[in-house]
Amino acid sequence: MVEIVTAGGWLMLPIILCSIVAIAIIIERFWTLSAARITPRYLLARVWTWLKNNQLDSTRLRELRLSSPLGQLLAAGLLSAKYGRAGMIDSIEQTAAQVIHDMERYLSTLGTIAAITPLLGLLGTVVGMIRVFNEIMLQGTGNANALAGGISEALISTAAGLTVAIPTFMFHRYFTRKVDSLVLNLEQESIKLVDALYSDRKVEVK
Repeated sequence: MVEIVTAGGWLMLPIILCSIVAIAIIIERFWTLSAARITPRYLLARVWTWLKNNQLDSTRLRELRLSSPLGQLLAAGLLSAKYGRAGMIDSIEQTAAQVIHDMERYLSTLGTIAAITPLLGLLGTVVGMIRVFNEIMLQGTGNANALAGGISEALISTAAGLTVAIPTFMFHRYFTRKVDSLVLNLEQESIKLVDALYSDRKVEVK
């Protein structure tokens, strides 16, 4: 493994660094974007029970706000409920902007890594080919070892860049879609609370 990295040239170092950062982000996002952490089951039902039993106080609101992103939205809406349906929705939307920003954290970095690692590999290819042509210019085509070293440097760096970029790009797309899905769930749960408070139609709260 060390021999391969060494043969790939100095551009293997930033490629390896990008892979370490990408792995760290992927693990962190898997943990953070868990549906159980973002939209806990039965949270809306618990809030609705508090409301019906007149048990919603400042302590429970603080507990709700700190529990999860969904809890943040519900707490923001409940705090603005006295301003009517429009005020409640505005407050939820303002809080949702911050929640979505937090959910999308590091995704741009992941996308950047997916974009630049193939370019780093391509740069390694160019550097390797320059080395090959320099050896040809200085020694002719008789030194096969020198030529093979330059060619291997070109191929290894390209392969390394693609090896990092392809899975990173896949995970970037996966997390982007997951955020979209979670945002939709947050919106649906929040609207259920608003409708339950300000609508005559029956709302099913699970």
